[in-house]
Amino acid sequence: MTVHFIGAGPGAPDLITVRGLRLIEKCQVCLYAGSLVPQEVVAAAPADARVFDTAPMHLDEIIAEMETAHAAGQDVARVHSGDPSIYGATAEQMRRLDALGIDYDITPGVSAYAAAAAVLKTELTLPEIAQTVILTRTTMKASSMPPGEELETLGKSRATLAIHLSIRNLGYIERSLTPYYGADCPVVVVYRATWPDQKIIRGTLTSIAREVKKAKLTRTALVMVGEVFAEHDFRDSALYDAAYEHVLRNRKTAIKQGLQTRTSPI
Repeated sequence: MTVHFIGAGPGAPDLITVRGLRLIEKCQVCLYAGSLVPQEVVAAAPADARVFDTAPMHLDEIIAEMETAHAAGQDVARVHSGDPSIYGATAEQMRRLDALGIDYDITPGVSAYAAAAAVLKTELTLPEIAQTVILTRTTMKASSMPPGEELETLGKSRATLAIHLSIRNLGYIERSLTPYYGADCPVVVVYRATWPDQKIIRGTLTSIAREVKKAKLTRTALVMVGEVFAEHDFRDSALYDAAYEHVLRNRKTAIKQGLQTRTSPI
């Protein structure tokens, strides 16, 4: 018996991995985050599977269902939104399973920041503009940020920021980042990336709070900050530069391949 932690992806049902979907299709028990995982994903569970929406459940109740499945020898699909490695509250579940001696594994999923970059048609790292992406959040009711991870510290990097769970903290984001990024730094808020009701709101550190207020967004949105969202005049990467040689593309290899092409029979 195994508990399979599965990243369902950001919202579009077909963005779950093949492995994740196949696990759901064969598990007799499915526990899923109902507010964030699309119903089409859960519908892949066997017709006679026991399916639980964990949104109204607390940790003890979730673990109890896993224990019941363990006693019955039934595999469990524990389906989380996005990727289980960040803001998934999976660590405490795995800690409980370790204590109980219940086996588990993890199947990664497409995270919200990657989905947001895709819908924006933007690369988050551009040559000489930004080569670092920071995934973070801000202090909210549930928990505070550890010392040294506040935006006032992270902002010094001027990296591309993907700020989760912080749509209600836009005023703080503006105050914290403006000294480092400038008031005109581009900000993009992506609401429910890849869902049918997806919304994209663009602005700057100065204007984004007003734009979000107009749109009446209060949850389930990712705040993206950085010059990559405005910069179009950037240097091409060296990766595909004709003059740049590496182990898979060098002059000797090119000459050899050229000779093979010219001497190959038609």
